[in-house]
Amino acid sequence: MSYFHRLLLRFSKTKKHIAIFYHLNHSLAASRIHLDTQSPTRIIASQLSQCTNLSQLNQIYAHIIRTHFLQSYPAPFHWNNIIRSYTKLDAPKKSLCVYIYMSRAGVLPDSYTLPIILKAACQFFSVEIGRQLHSVAVRLGLASNEFCESGFICLYSKAGAFETARKLFDENIERKLGSWNAIIAGLSQGGRAKEAIGTFIELKRCGFEPDDITMVSVTSACGSLGDLGLALQLHKCVFQAKNSEKSDVLMLNSLIDMYGKCGRMDLAYKVFSRMSQANVSSWTSMIVGYAMNGLVNEALECFRCMREAGVRPNHVTFVGILSACVHGGKVQEGKHFFDMMKKVYHIMPQLPHYGCMVDLLGRAGLLDEAREVVEGMPLKANVVIWGCLMGACEKFGDVKIGEWVAKHLHELEPWNDGAFVVLSNIYASRGLWEEVERVRGIMKNRKVTKVPGYSLATNSY
Repeated sequence: MSYFHRLLLRFSKTKKHIAIFYHLNHSLAASRIHLDTQSPTRIIASQLSQCTNLSQLNQIYAHIIRTHFLQSYPAPFHWNNIIRSYTKLDAPKKSLCVYIYMSRAGVLPDSYTLPIILKAACQFFSVEIGRQLHSVAVRLGLASNEFCESGFICLYSKAGAFETARKLFDENIERKLGSWNAIIAGLSQGGRAKEAIGTFIELKRCGFEPDDITMVSVTSACGSLGDLGLALQLHKCVFQAKNSEKSDVLMLNSLIDMYGKCGRMDLAYKVFSRMSQANVSSWTSMIVGYAMNGLVNEALECFRCMREAGVRPNHVTFVGILSACVHGGKVQEGKHFFDMMKKVYHIMPQLPHYGCMVDLLGRAGLLDEAREVVEGMPLKANVVIWGCLMGACEKFGDVKIGEWVAKHLHELEPWNDGAFVVLSNIYASRGLWEEVERVRGIMKNRKVTKVPGYSLATNSY
């Protein structure tokens, strides 16, 4: 008996008091039993919602399996929490595995399960996974659910199955704004900017009011087209779609990006300067925009101001600042920022960062240093990086490194004639005509022919 109970007994002088005590004690015991039966679900749900890393989540999931929690509480809600947690931590394979275990356990997915698992499946760009999940949704009568439908449209679009995504969108005559947003985003991200703009116009004609998600996708599509007139019109739509209850940083960032791609950094800066609180994406959009338009000093100054403002740059920021150094031929600055990324901000360089460094060094004629960068990469160089170095070899007539690069390019793309043509040009620039004939002989024997150049007349949007 606890101290609290003993204290109550000490002050209980009558049978009435004792009866009241035992009644209170019984009530406390009953409520404790009730709390004990409810606590596992609360504890697990709380742990999953607060989980911040994959290792911790794996431990929680292992505990769930070990204690047979899902057998005791088989409701889809608990399975959904686990799937959502893995999806949130960018572990789509694990999310799909949990969904498979859920199906094998005989637990049917609900209208919350499918949108979550579709978000995970989007990261695989798999049409086959989408079709299997789509058949499940049809069987359960969830295919026309707004969130499920938008999830399928998003998945098909990201997998490149635009016709399937469009067919699914067109078949629903009672489509909601979420479905419109999904198809516009899918077309915009899939390189179909004109179709995205056309669908946005169709949305307006159908009487729908676009929201911030709509406008982010549409402004991105406009940026891809580089149409300034359209950009100015969309700017008005952005402020019409502005929700005072939500932060408009995402929409304003999309405007900065759009104006940058349209070549109007003055308008991008006007939007940026009026932001109440710029985040890392805001600064990065400005830096990338300056770099893209060849305004190197402005990009470097913007990066300096960003650091002074206490905003921590991310890996995209460094791609922007390194690109600016490439455009301006600022080798020492590029090396400085590359080292800063690793040593100050502890950001591991990825292929785009290495590509910028190889391009920067190659354009400056520092081909030996560029080769050292490629050889020291922890990642396997792609065609873009090898192509940058090959172009530098052609520019400076470096036969030795050119041969080395051509070998790697041929291994990656044996059907591509580019490496042979450039190598032949390098030999010709050095007067090595026998080597030129040898390369042409190799191309002839392997039936690799140079694709002839041609002009293409296009209409502006």
